[in-house]
Amino acid sequence: MRVLVVEDNRSLVANLFEYFEARGHTLDAAPDGPTGFHLATTQTYDAIVLDWMLPRLDGRQVLQALREERGLDTPVLMLTARDELPDKIAGFRAGADDYLTKPFALPELEVRLEALVARARGAVAAACCRSTT
Repeated sequence: MRVLVVEDNRSLVANLFEYFEARGHTLDAAPDGPTGFHLATTQTYDAIVLDWMLPRLDGRQVLQALREERGLDTPVLMLTARDELPDKIAGFRAGADDYLTKPFALPELEVRLEALVARARGAVAAACCRSTT
């Protein structure tokens, strides 16, 4: 899985790289909104992890521009400290496919991204979840 991480917290980005690369995933990172927008529109990713509170252009603005101006349908998971219901609603209305609040568990982020990518590819439910009758 190739993932773009748009996040300004360097230590969090380092943790994500360590965790995901050890599991065979490829990550790129952007420290601010404009850089994230540029990478998302010039490279191909399976999913994007997007923080809300970014320098120069916030995550919601980036997401709206990706969806409305560029028509980008890459799955986007908002990863943010904004945990109030109105924030979550605003994130989904801006075009997020999933929303995870900080702090979070790395394995949960991984399985959420895997699910988003599988849905985007039109994959059917995992064999473990199908009826055996």
